[in-house]
Amino acid sequence: MKVSEQVKILTVVVCLISSVSVYATNGYFSHGYGTKNKGLAGGGSALPQDANAAASNPAGMVWVGDHMDIGIALFSPQREYTVTGDASPDGPPFFDLAIENVESESEYFLVPHFSRNWMLSSDSSVGLSVYGNGGMNTDYPGTAGFGLGTFFGAAAGGKANTGINLSQLFFNISYSSKITDNSSWGISVITAYQRFKATGLAAFSPFSSDPAHLTDNGYDDAFGFGGKLGWQGRVSPELTLAASFQTKISMGEFDEYSGLFAEQGGFDIPASWTLGLAYNLTSTGTITFDIQEIMYSDVSSISNSFLPNIQLSLLGNGDGAGFGYEDITVYKLGYQWIANPNWIWRIGYSAGDQPIPTTEVLFNILAPAVMEQHITSGFTYKMSTDSEFNFAIMYAPNNSVSGPNYLSGPTPDQNIEIEMTQWELEASWAWKF
Repeated sequence: MKVSEQVKILTVVVCLISSVSVYATNGYFSHGYGTKNKGLAGGGSALPQDANAAASNPAGMVWVGDHMDIGIALFSPQREYTVTGDASPDGPPFFDLAIENVESESEYFLVPHFSRNWMLSSDSSVGLSVYGNGGMNTDYPGTAGFGLGTFFGAAAGGKANTGINLSQLFFNISYSSKITDNSSWGISVITAYQRFKATGLAAFSPFSSDPAHLTDNGYDDAFGFGGKLGWQGRVSPELTLAASFQTKISMGEFDEYSGLFAEQGGFDIPASWTLGLAYNLTSTGTITFDIQEIMYSDVSSISNSFLPNIQLSLLGNGDGAGFGYEDITVYKLGYQWIANPNWIWRIGYSAGDQPIPTTEVLFNILAPAVMEQHITSGFTYKMSTDSEFNFAIMYAPNNSVSGPNYLSGPTPDQNIEIEMTQWELEASWAWKF
């Protein structure tokens, strides 16, 4: 690799770290990785097309060739919550909310990605993929809750504006090798970086094992390591199959939020697996289908129920309250066709679970990851034999979850609805070497 290319790659990686942003579609995981993959609704694990393939299945990298991709997405989630019911506060130990509808601010985010694949020989390759794995952001104004904040943080001596900002960035170093002329395997070593901040939660101090490290402490960072293993094989001239598994990624603790997250600030990244196929319907058209499972139940700070944990154990303890996320399964269907030598078009649709039960809506005002469907489209325009422009668009229709505010009185007398709508535009440039 030339020195000039090393400098370019280092510059891009530094920019990615400095601009790491939020991403919440399948739970808090991204719906896809790379522009072509996103045009197929996040599918295509059996159809590797660029150096982002390692994010879905590292076994595909050996089929990509010497390839580099740089791209950026404009992501827009619209989040809000609505509280209805009894407007008369019951007082401690109950936790009534103001009867109101509140929309989150900060609705536009830039999410960059970068990837490079080097062929070691005709049968093996090594790659670097840097991308946002996921995240969550809410930013409710301090005017909520009678000017005291959504959870009345100002009344407890903290900030009124309420929300969280979680971002995750993956550095994926992959190796891929052909097993036969029609199959390959791949492995990735993943270094994960995440940062987090929370504001407006001071009223939960009586429920925290460490109130000084519960909220309003600015950003904290954590690093961790994990891996991904994948296989791909063409089992007939028309059909290619693929499978990959990503391990749970053990992260360092968020020390500044050891009184919020279970296990004294632990926030590991859950394991996931994907099964996929690509079927050539014609010489110019290919259908893709993927199934992805995300195992949120692996991580206590994500999966622990808010109730009764908040009443039995303090926030920050090993069995402390969490967001109550359940495991989710997502089904991704895509179609790609070559219109002519310069234009390739894509459409996709994904549907699956959302992770939040109706019993967990109170705390998930902070993390309303309720999306269940994604509708996508995109294209590739080949500017020359060695370069191309890629584009993808995603729309996630409005979805909501409603449930009682179980802390609103001796018997629940308030109802909370959390909801979200999303759209995204992504563009990238790719070069072959």
